[in-house]
Amino acid sequence: MYINVLDKLPHKIRHYTPGSVVFRRGGKPSGVMFLASGRVALGVLDAQELSHHLGDVEGPIWLDASAVVLHKHHVVDAVAQTPVALHVIALSAFKAMMADMPELMASVLHDVAKAHRMQSELAVSRLVKDADARCAEWLLNQADPGGDDGMAVMLAQRKRLIAAQLGIAPETFSRVLRHLRDQHLISGTGRNLRLIDPAGLRQLAGP
Repeated sequence: MYINVLDKLPHKIRHYTPGSVVFRRGGKPSGVMFLASGRVALGVLDAQELSHHLGDVEGPIWLDASAVVLHKHHVVDAVAQTPVALHVIALSAFKAMMADMPELMASVLHDVAKAHRMQSELAVSRLVKDADARCAEWLLNQADPGGDDGMAVMLAQRKRLIAAQLGIAPETFSRVLRHLRDQHLISGTGRNLRLIDPAGLRQLAGP
């Protein structure tokens, strides 16, 4: 199946030696990456080493395709653990292929990519960010565009469930929300919140 897809789409082959950085967190994908062979470690880089290791992926497998599907940056760093052969499909070709997909399949692909992205973001946040930064990032990711007074977030789940996703205690989640209100970054009580200073929240959330 992989070979049939690669034969139909223009792509380049890149080779990496062990220890080489395949892509960096925060960078935009240059194409859709297919790991044909080798093993890649995913995590958070400190200088040239993975200070936080989330796990390994081994080819053949698509590598962070969700970033391309959602038009997002990479949420983790990737480092070759063994000699790696990577096929990089041109973004234009991939987007054309997606445009030809049936609507239902495209919708399923988008939702799967979104779920994968959310899990990756939460995993990274738990590793490298404090409670305030995690909550700020979560609020920004959940926000819907609002009017002149900011963006809106409705807490569809109980606070204890949201806190569990963020890896903090429910009391900590409530304390952080109060702190964000005191800093005039958010407003509202109960389940309906408004992000009145998205720029300030982004600065707090960090990269």
